[in-house]
Amino acid sequence: MKMHAKNGFKLLVLVVVAALVLTAGIAPAAASPEAGGPVVVIEVEGTITAGQLSFISRQIKESVERGAQLFVLLLDTPGGLVDATIDITKTMMSASIPVAVLVTPAGAIAASAGSFIILSSDIAAMAPGTTVGAAHPVQITPEGSTPADDKTTTFLAEHLRNLANNKGRPADLAEKFVLENLTLSAEDAHEAGVINYLAKDLRDFLEQLDGTVVEKDGRDYPLQPAAAELIYPEMNAREKMQNLLSDPQVAFFLLMLGLLGLYFGFSNPGTFVPEVIGGILLVMGVYGIGLFDTSTTGVLLLLLGVSLLVAEIFTPGFGVLGIGGAISLMAGAVMLPLEPLMSTEWYHSFRLTAVGIVLAVVLLVAAISYAVIYSRRRWKDGGSYFQPPTKGIAVSELNPEGQIKARGELWLARSDDGSTIPQGTEVEIIRAETLFLWVRPLDGKTDFDNDLKEA
Repeated sequence: MKMHAKNGFKLLVLVVVAALVLTAGIAPAAASPEAGGPVVVIEVEGTITAGQLSFISRQIKESVERGAQLFVLLLDTPGGLVDATIDITKTMMSASIPVAVLVTPAGAIAASAGSFIILSSDIAAMAPGTTVGAAHPVQITPEGSTPADDKTTTFLAEHLRNLANNKGRPADLAEKFVLENLTLSAEDAHEAGVINYLAKDLRDFLEQLDGTVVEKDGRDYPLQPAAAELIYPEMNAREKMQNLLSDPQVAFFLLMLGLLGLYFGFSNPGTFVPEVIGGILLVMGVYGIGLFDTSTTGVLLLLLGVSLLVAEIFTPGFGVLGIGGAISLMAGAVMLPLEPLMSTEWYHSFRLTAVGIVLAVVLLVAAISYAVIYSRRRWKDGGSYFQPPTKGIAVSELNPEGQIKARGELWLARSDDGSTIPQGTEVEIIRAETLFLWVRPLDGKTDFDNDLKEA
């Protein structure tokens, strides 16, 4: 009996071990790029901003999830923000998928921040007639741009050198991009080993890559992109808003408008319009110049929106605070980034709620405004009790002033021609000035007329 139990125990252990081995062998692995997978292509044009960073990061993540074999950036940029550029290079280098950069079309440039992006890519290519380099950092102020200090320049030069070393590209040339503002044509960059291919367009580039194998982080990635499906994703609303606000020129413009709005609002209080607009633009401008990150900006706009909506309840006005609060709430909902610990469904529900509040406030303000305008028109073109009477009877002698009675009310009146109108005479009202009436006898006769006849 003991022997059978012992054998049964051994058999159970063997079964468990075998199950673990089989489970480990068939366990689903993380999605990996396939040779026949699609190619994701995005265009990066203009200034490198926080919006471009969010767009590139999201698309690289989604490309890995859909099993894409290659991620391609079509680059044409004069430069951009340092923080966004460095984060983009980190995202590209840590991606579990080959990332290629093609400077195109002819005449395009990859200056300043574009040099960092090219040197951190797994595969780099340029079209004939394009240029790379001139990566010396500058500081942007409302008065213009000035060269960055030596500390920043030295740091970025060394950082770009490390990026080039990591990707097997000439580190000395990379350093000169920053220190000497070195600029290279596509042909010179290819000859120097800064880029891997010369390609006239995307199709030419993909055909040259067909059948090659890219090594990244000790792993080989076979590529067959020539006949692959091409996917061209676009920015969502949040990324477009980030891209617009973080443009340095737009950021400084919004900052100045915000400060001017607050100045005029506090100098001439009463309407709330300059203060509300200035406050919203100031928050957006501060975000654009990089003092607030996206999370902080989204939370600040949400708090500002709620505060303005509450103030609208307790402040008499025409809905200015409510409209400003709705706009701020909407902008905050768009800017609020996804956090790992919060579900995507919650963000969708939250944004729909914000949109619903905005629409409700707009409809309420529109209804109130319509009611106010309608009531004003009714006051102007209202009933008889809001108009002066047309006839009356003199209750006292008008010589030339006195009182008349009309519609059961006593009115101050004056003879239109300065004559005397006896008490009890029926009169007609010629005109009214505030609550004072100008009248004449209804039959057109007065004591003055009778005196003329007697004479």
